[in-house]
Amino acid sequence: MMSGKYFKAHEVSCCIKYFIFGFNIIFWLLGVAFLGIGLWAWSEKGVLSNISSITDLGGFDPVWLFLVVGGVMFILGFAGCIGALRENSFLLKFFSVFLGIIFFLELTAGVLAFVFKDWIKDQLNFFINNNIRAYRDDIDLQNLIDFTQEYWECCGAFGADDWNLNIYFNCTDSNPSREKCGVPFSCCTKDPADSEQMTFIYIKGCVPQFEKWLQDNLTVVAGIFIGIALLQIFGICLAQNLVSDIEVVRESCLFT
Repeated sequence: MMSGKYFKAHEVSCCIKYFIFGFNIIFWLLGVAFLGIGLWAWSEKGVLSNISSITDLGGFDPVWLFLVVGGVMFILGFAGCIGALRENSFLLKFFSVFLGIIFFLELTAGVLAFVFKDWIKDQLNFFINNNIRAYRDDIDLQNLIDFTQEYWECCGAFGADDWNLNIYFNCTDSNPSREKCGVPFSCCTKDPADSEQMTFIYIKGCVPQFEKWLQDNLTVVAGIFIGIALLQIFGICLAQNLVSDIEVVRESCLFT
């Protein structure tokens, strides 16, 4: 009762609350799975028993991708899940802000990638060549490069000559390797009878092949990014809506 009249208390929307909870618990479990895979991979490579070996790899360790993505998913999922279940406005606000920052970074990266296409291309070239040098240093990196070259039917960053950067494949006289002047098996064509091939390896580099793939699948790629962006905006709106409901309920309790 308030001023002699019946006061109808506000309620938190159960639909929004359990939708956020259900979605985020799946997200959280996926984050745990990614972290588990990353830590297992590091354990198999002996990194966990010798943390200093993390800096030994000259190229990119694909395990980092699992750990970073898994860590972000774990934090977001935990905040959204517990925040919704416990009606904790702080965790829900953290979830919204964190998701908003990720959305902003994705948007900024997309704009910069469009504006500085040549710079991105040079960085991609540098990235691939740096990993070519470290090809034999890490089995996960080796598998990633082999998969990329087989999937896009390419060899090196801009051509097979890029493999001269690797100590096992370069053509220097001092190279004692049996793979001297060669390339990884993933550079080999699937059809050696192809008349366009002067040799039996892919003649196109992975950078131009990636550009071609991106152009051919631009609609699909754009659709995926738009879908992810809309999902993020939807999550932010739901979380903010739930925060508003929680705060209204708290205020109504103070005045009853």
